[in-house]
Amino acid sequence: MRIAILGCGTLGEAVLGGILAAGTTDRSNVVVTTRRDAHAKALGKEHGVDATTDNAEAIAKSDIVLVAVKPQRAGELLPTLAKELSGKTVICTCAGVRLDQYESWMPDSTVIRAMPNTPCLIREGMTVLAPGTGVTEDQLEQARAIFASAGRCMVLEEKHMDAVTGLSGSGPAFAFVVLEALADGGVMMGLPRDAAVELAAQTMQGAARLVLDTQGHPAALKDQVTTPAGCTIAGLLTMEDGKIRSTLARAIQEATKVASGLGG
Repeated sequence: MRIAILGCGTLGEAVLGGILAAGTTDRSNVVVTTRRDAHAKALGKEHGVDATTDNAEAIAKSDIVLVAVKPQRAGELLPTLAKELSGKTVICTCAGVRLDQYESWMPDSTVIRAMPNTPCLIREGMTVLAPGTGVTEDQLEQARAIFASAGRCMVLEEKHMDAVTGLSGSGPAFAFVVLEALADGGVMMGLPRDAAVELAAQTMQGAARLVLDTQGHPAALKDQVTTPAGCTIAGLLTMEDGKIRSTLARAIQEATKVASGLGG
């Protein structure tokens, strides 16, 4: 696959890292763009790919175009590139921008809406795809292959994409806060900071992997750890006192609301 990534910032670079680490396509088949020459040179040197500030040049070298610009910029950029994007498969990651908006800006392109997250950089990402009008199964499989190389990938109807953005798109930031809080608790009880962070991170990773690998319900797995009159139930009750469930759920709710308005 010849792939172009337009707007290779944090998210674009995360997907790029996953693609290259998995060997989804050869480095010579990837071209990325950014607004600044210095950043383009740095990306090219770090990843060994073609990097430029010329979007039209990058599109011309590709069959699949991944658009990873800010949502506010999508409406300015994509209509100006509609001719160059004609006949291409265009995968767009802009939060809050709807398929009908993309299709109005690029009427001769096949559009797939995607929401990856930054753990794609270490091939532990979560991406959801929503296909637009006329997307073939082959095109969807190509998109799936790109993101599956960087973690897990699923296909959902577009109506779910704002909630996906709030949960898995913003979710790593929420998880980092929880992780930091757990580590702080360890430090408060005498653990060295570096040990506390490693313990908290591996504990969260292991718990998440248990859910994914066993398909067990989180509540059932929690109960397996919670013995009568033990230390775990004491800690859980303290968490409930702090309304942690409703606070985290509300964080997803608020992130989803904001995501729905990002596309204008």
